Amino acid sequence: MTTVLWLRSLAFNVGWYLGTAVIAIVGLPLLLAPRRWIIAWARLWIVFVLWWLRITVGLTHRVVGRENLPAGPAILASKHQSSWETLSFTLLFDDIAIVLKRELLFIPVVGWAMARAGNIAVARGDGSTALRGLVKQAKAAIANGRSIVIFPEGTRVAPGDRKRYHVGTAALYRQLGVPVVPIALNSGLFWGRRKWIKRPGVLTLEILPPIPPGLSREVFMQTLQERIEGATSRLIEGV
Repeated sequence: MTTVLWLRSLAFNVGWYLGTAVIAIVGLPLLLAPRRWIIAWARLWIVFVLWWLRITVGLTHRVVGRENLPAGPAILASKHQSSWETLSFTLLFDDIAIVLKRELLFIPVVGWAMARAGNIAVARGDGSTALRGLVKQAKAAIANGRSIVIFPEGTRVAPGDRKRYHVGTAALYRQLGVPVVPIALNSGLFWGRRKWIKRPGVLTLEILPPIPPGLSREVFMQTLQERIEGATSRLIEGV
């Protein structure tokens, strides 16, 4: 079984890199096009990757709780276990701005597309300067009717583990005055951080009821963490 999983993962990774290279090279002129064209280009790439993941590895996904998404822009605060959600969210949610580390924008073609797509780049280690930049960019996105995606732990965390929730999410909650939608998932069970082996199955992403604006910082952070971690534990145990 391990050999089969290894070979299927090999097929996925080879196809992923080759397909990504072809799509990036063919679409390179789109970097000069309007932002909506960049988004369409990114979605085409994501559709290919998820299709190839299903064909080679046998991994699919389901989304639960779409009825919990507010009608207007919101902050989508998600658990982060895998590259899967980094890849998939642009396809799963309409016109989002993802909070990401600034270093990613320096990746040839892919990073440039991330920048042109209007994502929010934050420099790690810049403290209050980074926080002010995060809030400024997020306010601009919300004013344009776009939702924000943020990973409160700031990095991928293995299933069953937890890291401290960063203050950036609380700052956005306080400054933007829009609902925060917690998101739980179990992607790390199938596509682990820095893991070669990808496992077959049905990955679940669950959109939880939104947290309305107006709570104190302490109550908000406690509520957010309890909802995300509780639902994530349930999804992990349910596999």
